[in-house]
Amino acid sequence: MRHGKTINHLGRTASHRNAMLSNMASSLIMHKRVTTTVAKAKALRQFVEPLLTKAKNDTTHSRRTVFSVLENKETLKELFGDVAAKIANRPGGYTRIIKLSESRLGDNAEMCVIELVDYNETLLEAKNASDTKTTTTRRSRGKKKATTATAGEGQSSAEVVTDAPVAAPTTEVAAPEDTATDTLKEGETRDEKKDEESAS
Repeated sequence: MRHGKTINHLGRTASHRNAMLSNMASSLIMHKRVTTTVAKAKALRQFVEPLLTKAKNDTTHSRRTVFSVLENKETLKELFGDVAAKIANRPGGYTRIIKLSESRLGDNAEMCVIELVDYNETLLEAKNASDTKTTTTRRSRGKKKATTATAGEGQSSAEVVTDAPVAAPTTEVAAPEDTATDTLKEGETRDEKKDEESAS
């Protein structure tokens, strides 16, 4: 069970784990990708991404904070120079973990590649190509055919043929009226009407 286990200690003491992650972070910044186990890559992602966020704000305080973790001047120069310029417009998610199909030979551990997202040129080119390609996904709902007259005949009008059924004309049949008996004056009943007709 993993009750209260918030971080993966990776079978190391705290000082050993921090030193290992610092070295791996330096290698990732300098070489832009590192092949390692999945467990170490997930721990490295949590370790290095806050450092990359700090590098976007190039101040003396940020440089000293990052240097206290990495302790490598060449890595610091690369991070605040080239890498910070690349990730300037990205709001997070600077790294990508790609799992490999083969496991490590000795202990069968899952292997992967962790890389900086903005330095994988193959995936960036594929994304740009998919963004520029226009795809139309709208489909017509009816069966409409538009045929235009040929330009040689000089006609520019378009004839639209629809396959929708034409509704039959409806004729309203009026109810038969008895003009002799049904025309009553206002306030007159049928009995009074009959009395007047019999009298006349």
